[in-house]
Amino acid sequence: MNQQKVHPGQDGSQPPAYTNQQQPYTNQQQPYTNQQQPYTNQPPALPPGLPQANQQQWMPAVGATAGCPSGLEYLTQIDSVIIKQQVDLIEAFVGWEQANKYQITNNQNQQIYFAAEESSMLQRQCCGPSRGFTIHITDNMNQEVLRLVRDFKMFAGCCWCATGSCNCCAHEVRVEAPIGHVIGYVRQEQSCWAPRFTIKDADHNDILKINGPCCVLSMPCCEDVFMLKNAEETADLGKISKKPGMAEIFTDANTFGANFPMNLDVKAKACVLGAVFLIDFMFFEGAGNKLMSYN
Repeated sequence: MNQQKVHPGQDGSQPPAYTNQQQPYTNQQQPYTNQQQPYTNQPPALPPGLPQANQQQWMPAVGATAGCPSGLEYLTQIDSVIIKQQVDLIEAFVGWEQANKYQITNNQNQQIYFAAEESSMLQRQCCGPSRGFTIHITDNMNQEVLRLVRDFKMFAGCCWCATGSCNCCAHEVRVEAPIGHVIGYVRQEQSCWAPRFTIKDADHNDILKINGPCCVLSMPCCEDVFMLKNAEETADLGKISKKPGMAEIFTDANTFGANFPMNLDVKAKACVLGAVFLIDFMFFEGAGNKLMSYN
């Protein structure tokens, strides 16, 4: 028996409503926020199957410590740091001085900080290593935890003229942590020839001394050592040294090491970091393969 096909509406039922309606066109875009993810300075993961050993590892986070400026907790756990300047290809091949960038690691090659120079392009090209600068030191969350500031001084650098009463003739780095709060200074001192520095607290009281070699050699095969002493200069507490390296034959990218007592006050350790950068700029920045540089 053939069944008659019943079309919608023939049996009294209502046909389905026609729904081929388009949504109104609004031409509205999502708001652009220009927000970036926190910069961690960590290299991207390698493809599966490749060894991961060459990736830079960050030192594990350290909990807050009483009396320690936020972000400097890493320094409470270490007695040495390695500061490695990154090679800039434009500077290497063209000779156009670029703002410096550094990796700061512990003795296990775990990165604890990243440092970047901020300075005037005009001063970088015309004043060279004597330029004023601000070094921004950030942690693995890209939070600035330490700031080092050296003002430009036209007549600074001569060891004979760097007297205590003549600030215009002595290089000095101001150390801030947190930003805007001074915790210490690193100041060039008067000497007959060998470089000398004093690390001071926020009230300009002497806390550490640094004595350099008579001749500072900027050579790939040499290690220049600056001894870290107590304020009375009766005991050696550590050292700051420029490590030998072949990269400096073509660039001024150097590697430094700093050793200090584990129980040294964390603010004093931060000032030792400031001393490393001041020594780098005074004796090794732009020195290339010169035998000696004293700005």
